[in-house]
Amino acid sequence: MVMPSADTPLYNHPLPDIEQWLREQGCHQNAEELHEWHIEKMNWQADISLEVDSIVVSYLKTQSSGEDIQRVFKYSLSRQDLEEAIFSGP
Repeated sequence: MVMPSADTPLYNHPLPDIEQWLREQGCHQNAEELHEWHIEKMNWQADISLEVDSIVVSYLKTQSSGEDIQRVFKYSLSRQDLEEAIFSGP
């Protein structure tokens, strides 16, 4: 299966492609809540939730404030834009 180009809005990606993209970024799917994902990087970690009309990212206990930061991204953004926004960290 060939993934749509990186400048394609995420709403034009089939769900299996979105899941593969998240795995390639280092995310791990919650076995009980399949729409929920988790990622841990060296300086941050986040929970990612695939909602009906958006991706909700909760950066956990951020270094700057020690509090969680939540961001919401619409599926109308391209995969490349989402990748840069989500995986660059809080």
